[in-house]
Amino acid sequence: MKILFVGDASNMHNSLAQALRDLGHTAVVASNGSHWMNTHRDINLKRHPGKMGAVRYVLDVLRALPKMRDFDVVQTCGHIFLDLKPGKVRRVFDFLKRHNRSVVMSALGTDYVYYTACHDGKTYRYSDYMLGDKPSPYALSAEYQAKHEDNWKLPVMREYSDYVLKNIDGAISCLWEYQACYEPLLGDRIAYGGIPIDTANVAPNIVEHEPDKVKFFIGIQRDRNILKGTDLLLEAAKRTVEKYPQQCELTVVESVPYQEYIEKLCSSHVILDQLYSYTPATNALLAMARGLVAVSGAEPEYYDLIGEHELRPIVNVNPLIEGDIDAKLEWIVKNKHRLPELSRQSRAFVEKHNEAHTVARRYLDFWNKVLETKK
Repeated sequence: MKILFVGDASNMHNSLAQALRDLGHTAVVASNGSHWMNTHRDINLKRHPGKMGAVRYVLDVLRALPKMRDFDVVQTCGHIFLDLKPGKVRRVFDFLKRHNRSVVMSALGTDYVYYTACHDGKTYRYSDYMLGDKPSPYALSAEYQAKHEDNWKLPVMREYSDYVLKNIDGAISCLWEYQACYEPLLGDRIAYGGIPIDTANVAPNIVEHEPDKVKFFIGIQRDRNILKGTDLLLEAAKRTVEKYPQQCELTVVESVPYQEYIEKLCSSHVILDQLYSYTPATNALLAMARGLVAVSGAEPEYYDLIGEHELRPIVNVNPLIEGDIDAKLEWIVKNKHRLPELSRQSRAFVEKHNEAHTVARRYLDFWNKVLETKK
């Protein structure tokens, strides 16, 4: 099969492409390299700032179009898969539809559908934007206003979203959150795929014995700190260390080279990842593959979606329960004898549900169904 990925997020499409090549398929990635991550791509579509950067970017897209023809499957990274306004992205979308056998979409990131579901009061109990019927800290922040997140409410966004959903041949979700908001709209045109992790190249560092001290780790992304609840996780971790200084410690990493980040991560036992998620995402899964225990999202809806009823290594934190973070971190400290078991389960969980070739086969199964219906 010949597959083209247009756009990428957190290296997901590139990881999938590598796994598909291992399985004997042709896979091409056209992307901006997941922005600051600068991940591998076969066709470089990185936009540079300024007016000249914008002109150059449009020319780069136009030059790339002839290389985006005659694929069995084109998988776009959400609705806005290029760094362009909806009207211009739609022209590229139409080109891809005309010149390839099928166009499907990775359901991920913030878009009109996800943003609307976050505010409808029924899809989620909590989200990046709402905690029950109240705005989240992010929705009340200056950061939110500066990014003009309310642009998702504009009629042009709804019109473009409706157009894409009407014309794609299907969608594949990477998290339960996106499965939940897209399934009512797409029915059997959406399937759950998950996030691929190249476990073969992620060496596990399993916790073999109960440690003298629990080593907590948290990585700060300044532009996503409030959005992901990292600020509240950090505050709770500091309180826990202050309360139990002989039994735990905390490493905080911000804006360091990737290799230094990995070294500090690998010398830790527990990663503090996200507060408002129902599902462990890329950062948590990569840490789990290394044998760390993740404090993140792992709600019953997620376990039901993946059919997992035995492996439960993720320490789920609930933003609707006051003091829940502190209680969960304190539980880890008081039950540090459980870390070897949870460490082994973390690696086993990723191998079972997110190993790159396993995820790639889910995508292949779905694409084959899509292509079968188009015959």
